[in-house]
Amino acid sequence: MGGAFWRKARKLARLLGNPAFRRGLRFGVAAAIEHRTILGALPVATVIDVGANTGQFSLLAASLYRNAAIHAVEPLPAAAAVFTRLFADSARVRLHRVAAGAGTANAPLHVSRRHDCSSLLPIAGGQTDFAPGSEAVRTITVPVRPLDELIAPDDLVRPVLLKLDVQGGELQALQGAGRLLASVDHVYVEVSFLPLYDGQPLAHAVVEHLAGHGFGLAGTNHPTFDRAGRCVQVDLLFSRLPAAATHLHGRPATEPGLRETALTEADQEAEIAPYPPIAAASSPSPAMASPAGCGRT
Repeated sequence: MGGAFWRKARKLARLLGNPAFRRGLRFGVAAAIEHRTILGALPVATVIDVGANTGQFSLLAASLYRNAAIHAVEPLPAAAAVFTRLFADSARVRLHRVAAGAGTANAPLHVSRRHDCSSLLPIAGGQTDFAPGSEAVRTITVPVRPLDELIAPDDLVRPVLLKLDVQGGELQALQGAGRLLASVDHVYVEVSFLPLYDGQPLAHAVVEHLAGHGFGLAGTNHPTFDRAGRCVQVDLLFSRLPAAATHLHGRPATEPGLRETALTEADQEAEIAPYPPIAAASSPSPAMASPAGCGRT
């Protein structure tokens, strides 16, 4: 049988071995345990989960950081409804039913057939080629709010982990978090090297923005590839400098060439990581579904 089958089987076995994750499966939610290794050692007291979907990442975070408060942001009504049911008994988890953006507005959300591919940006051909079945099926209007408006820095207990996976809108979400970023210690963000959504900023723009706010690249995780073997997406972990400054060969974040070095390191790690090119799409169960290019964090 193919490697994808065995990866899913191993993940299912791990989920079934954890009572909280096993409960998540009853709601059709598979905890995002593929991020456990890179994030598990971080000291975290507050998690901000932007692009929470049905709670895959928040479920992992609640397990990793047992006493942490979790602020989740999710605009898709159906996904938010599942999230609310999953965490109905958890006083430390709060859901904001809006999209994170650079400003305040009401905007169209392009709802994908695979709901975790939905985006404020129109879904491009690159996305549907990369993740078959991710085409838009309808458009709904959702409220968009800057993170600075949603979460007050005084409400945060540090250290703070900010996670972003918003299908091409990561830079816009960061642009709406100028004040909040000053209280954030780690940023875990999905970036793309090829455009999957119309008008999507690519990896270099996200790296440059975070470098300008004092963050340095601390690690890469979970690269995915297209059939040509090109790395299309990867999750990047940034930590606040100066603690993270030495990871880029001892160079300070403000030194010219930081962006290029960070992207080169991300590319190199993606190329050698033990992940095969994306195979033809299958039809996994909703709880185990994690299609290429969608809902990876």
